[in-house]
Amino acid sequence: MNSKISLAPRPLYEEVAERLRSSIFSHELTPGSWIDEQAIAAQYGISRTPMREAIKVLAAEGLITMKMRRGAYVTEVSKSDTSEIFTVLALLEGQACRETATKATEKQLQDLDSIHMKLERAAADRDLDLFFAVNQAFHDKIQEICNNSWMTGVINDLRKVLKLQRRDSLSKRGRLESSLQEHRKLLSALLARDPDLSEKLMKEHLLKGQQAAK
Repeated sequence: MNSKISLAPRPLYEEVAERLRSSIFSHELTPGSWIDEQAIAAQYGISRTPMREAIKVLAAEGLITMKMRRGAYVTEVSKSDTSEIFTVLALLEGQACRETATKATEKQLQDLDSIHMKLERAAADRDLDLFFAVNQAFHDKIQEICNNSWMTGVINDLRKVLKLQRRDSLSKRGRLESSLQEHRKLLSALLARDPDLSEKLMKEHLLKGQQAAK
């Protein structure tokens, strides 16, 4: 006899957090801007309670900054913040690449190769939005192969903060081409199952991304 499993409905504050997150990433809510809780709650047709819970979630992710007696503001990423975040990401994603080079199955390496081909096409079409999305998918696949949930959680939180400004770096002259070249070398190292070179190239890739973000 088959029994149906009832899934609990998604809490309202999570849906509100997702809408706010999208507004922040699209710059509808710009860095440094004040979050008008009452106005946004009215716009969404909700009470202040789920609104406040959603803000707590985004504050924990680093996307919103709480200021004493002033309320919530969209986080502004300083040059110092960016430098520190990229330094940590380089260490973590470098380690993820090292592990991927040694533990990936042939199918997983083929998947990485397929994602990279999409990256090549996006670059050829000068489609920055698609390039950014596929680039993210490539990095996500490495995290999936590495299969370290703690590492992935930290990386994802740091990426969310970088997403406040990072996409603009791809529009700088020559950065898209440089990023693609870096990915080509990284993929070759992974396909060759070279952990030392894979780690080194990922660290260099992210630190060059840091330079482009300045």
